[in-house]
Amino acid sequence: MPTDNNFAHAKYSRSNPGDRVSYDTFESDLSPESQAWQDGMAAAGANMAKAGVRAIVCVYGSWIGSDLFGAGRLDEAGGLKRGYSRGIPGLESLLSLLRPTSYQLPFQNPQLSPPFSNEDTFKSRIDDLVGETGNITANYINTLENGLNQGTSASLPCLRYLWSSRHHHIGRVESTLDFLNFLAALSKQFSLDSGHRLLVLGFGHAGHVLTLLSNFLASGESSSREMLIDTLESYYAQDQDHTPIDAIERLRQVISHLNADDAHHPVLDIVTFGTPVRYGWDTSGIHHLLHIVNHRPIRSDGKHWLAKMDLPQVTYEMPALLGGDYVQQLAVAGTDTVPSATHEQEVNATLQELLEPYDGFERWLECARRVTRCANDGHCVLIDYQHTHAAIPSSHLFGHACYTTTQAMLDQTVKIVEHLYS
Repeated sequence: MPTDNNFAHAKYSRSNPGDRVSYDTFESDLSPESQAWQDGMAAAGANMAKAGVRAIVCVYGSWIGSDLFGAGRLDEAGGLKRGYSRGIPGLESLLSLLRPTSYQLPFQNPQLSPPFSNEDTFKSRIDDLVGETGNITANYINTLENGLNQGTSASLPCLRYLWSSRHHHIGRVESTLDFLNFLAALSKQFSLDSGHRLLVLGFGHAGHVLTLLSNFLASGESSSREMLIDTLESYYAQDQDHTPIDAIERLRQVISHLNADDAHHPVLDIVTFGTPVRYGWDTSGIHHLLHIVNHRPIRSDGKHWLAKMDLPQVTYEMPALLGGDYVQQLAVAGTDTVPSATHEQEVNATLQELLEPYDGFERWLECARRVTRCANDGHCVLIDYQHTHAAIPSSHLFGHACYTTTQAMLDQTVKIVEHLYS
């Protein structure tokens, strides 16, 4: 596991992760009202408290009004416009499934779209609109907190953090800085220091914010970190949509937090759910790292750690969820939402040179065909959530909506304790 990643991109490899990967099947059908469910959650909470966990933060975004697969960038980079689909059967049908129109209807809402902020107003409106479908609800957080705290006399608060859901480099970097300031305030609120653990759960694309966070928190000097901050300072000075003084002050707060004595920082344990493999992790700034992915091994070659990505067949597999989480599989390097403002596009291009060397439609196709399920670092648990149906995509988001349901909470929590705190 690298301790000097310095914002380098993850590598796409078909090689066997070995003992860094394990396989499981989702089996729980217990209700949160059942005694067995409550006992399981209570035991998990007791183990977390014993390990020194003082709080849990669920970081999540919203797919409402966003581009989950990053098809906008694929279209901009060529796609069907330049004829790259010629000679590749099924590619045109695949691209049509990746575009937001295939899964956003009937949830299009011009008044509810990124960028979101971590405010109750946004959270409540999203809760009312989609419930638990790819969304961490207030009820989910309350159920999680109540379940975990039954087994310990210590209070284990659970919070949710809604990131901007701007699926491009500038959006993720800015969200990472916002989240750093949130963590600083949280540490002060709960009097956290290096003797405490903070468990951070990143759902879907929110995991990219945590990946960048690990690089920002890395110990030692970082030329890429300095370059990122300098790029943002220059960007804010030219951006009429921001108040430069406020934005630069936020940067100064982040720098102050990063330069603070390590004794003032809690230990971070990070778990991602269905996060596509993109940025590389730096493990010197965090402790435990775990990835959970909805995956059904349907390959015939025995390579169970790989997703099945035969382009002529994938459009038949996706609506029926035959292979698991297709957002995690396909929203890899080369995909993204395209920034609307010209100056945003310019700074995004600068950040892309630093953060992601893969560009263009053909490079995305190459990355997608590498069918990577497991990140380069941390342990990866590939779980068959056993969701196989042909319902409308907005009810399952092509296998990406399974992690945020109350039904999955117990099994996922048990897996976290098993791998991080046993």
